[in-house]
Amino acid sequence: MKIKKAVIPAAGWGTRMLPATKTIPKEMLPVVDKPIIQYNIEEIVAAGIEDILIITNRGKSAMEDYFDRSPELEDALIKTGKERELLLARDVSRLANVHFIRQQEARGLGHAIWCARRFVGDEPFAVLLGDDLMKSQTPVTAQLVKTASETGASVVGVQRVARELISKYCSLQVVPAADRLYEVKQLVEKPTPDQVFSLFAILGRYVLTPRIFALLETLPPGHGGEIQLTDAINLLCKEERVLALDFEGRRYDTGCLTGYLEANIDFALARPDIGPWLTDFLTQKTTKK
Repeated sequence: MKIKKAVIPAAGWGTRMLPATKTIPKEMLPVVDKPIIQYNIEEIVAAGIEDILIITNRGKSAMEDYFDRSPELEDALIKTGKERELLLARDVSRLANVHFIRQQEARGLGHAIWCARRFVGDEPFAVLLGDDLMKSQTPVTAQLVKTASETGASVVGVQRVARELISKYCSLQVVPAADRLYEVKQLVEKPTPDQVFSLFAILGRYVLTPRIFALLETLPPGHGGEIQLTDAINLLCKEERVLALDFEGRRYDTGCLTGYLEANIDFALARPDIGPWLTDFLTQKTTKK
């Protein structure tokens, strides 16, 4: 199985990060000095994928502008001799082949993925949720792509979450298959306490076969009156092999304020140019009486 395409659903309103997201797409909020969406693009490219579709809505044209060339900015940087800044501006537009389509109706994640059917065609593809940011030695998408390539199966990226949080995610019924790898038997979106299969939840990373589009085509609305990708995957695992990979790495929910702040601090601390300064700064702040 060769994965050559990736899809990033990024059409949500970002209501948990208001008021900033009233005019700025949540995926364009910076973590240190790069927008969240760029980290996800870089993760995709590191997995060997260069064709990417970002699904947006009418209020998110800033993402299209960001990945385009900016001749006026580049000319200004050339005239002022800012070569480093010029390379940074140009490199963004050269990261990958980035395409855009708009989800014309807010009908849920499953519907957003269905909108990618013509871009994907009849081949497997990766999915990265636009506000889930990962920090890992091996890019999480690369971990899933490797597993899918070796098994020929759809693969979802999972980790255990706290029991009090599982109702915010989906819950998976799984059977161990190998080290950190599980066979998926059932899934339920936003489970009530009596519906919880396990504390394993999908955390924003998928590799799916194109069969998912036919299942989404006829899928009725689920939780919240939306077309749920989880419901389609639940049907998929009745027809095909679906695996859950307990991936290595830390996931940040940058769609909420605490997750966003955690990501900024951790990513900044890991930077050799500003990490030592931030360590000293935080030490002074926390020890000051």
